[in-house]
Amino acid sequence: MKRVLVTGSTGAIGEACARYFHDNGYFVYLNYRSDEQKANKLQSELENSQTIHFDIAKKEEVRSALENLEIDVLVNNAGITKDNLFFFMNDEEWGDVIDTSVNGTYYVTKAVLKNMISNKRGSIINVASISGLVGNAGQTNYSAAKGAMIAFTKALSAEVARYKIRVNAVAPGLVESEMTKDLPLKEMKKAIPLRRIGKPEDVAECVFFLGDKASYVTGETINISGGMVR
Repeated sequence: MKRVLVTGSTGAIGEACARYFHDNGYFVYLNYRSDEQKANKLQSELENSQTIHFDIAKKEEVRSALENLEIDVLVNNAGITKDNLFFFMNDEEWGDVIDTSVNGTYYVTKAVLKNMISNKRGSIINVASISGLVGNAGQTNYSAAKGAMIAFTKALSAEVARYKIRVNAVAPGLVESEMTKDLPLKEMKKAIPLRRIGKPEDVAECVFFLGDKASYVTGETINISGGMVR
């Protein structure tokens, strides 16, 4: 049975990815940072799964949790937002978002890549954002972090392709989740050619395609925005 690690599995997109991989025959490692109750509930619903606790922004926690873990697919999904106009943004708002999306992606990928290289197989999918493609006002920290993840994807894919490891990214637009629940989605969807807000399952489907099916695709970023960004 193939194995996948999904970071931030208690979030909307993370949960959808976990369920999608599980329903397609994978054993799923469900990472969570703080919502133990939700992680345990999800684990109870997915027969072939195991919760795994660590904060991706804390190097020692990541190393301790993943030291001997062998997986076929890594989904770097965990992320946070701390939006503010740049002039008013404080160091904590900047640093926390960068630490999670950039350093966290580095720590987790570094921890599992050694075994992928030894096994000469693997797939890594980084969940970025359209904010990393076009930039959003009030999100300089988030845009910088997600843009870095996209560049990281391109560079790492070139390094590890020789080991039959693929590295890709997805860039979701507006998706129903905790991060977007307070936004004026009814008005915002008017700017989306498909005239709807994305569902977490829309992202999960693309993540699974890149992780399991797209054997000749690496270094790419799939835009999942309903045509909002093109």
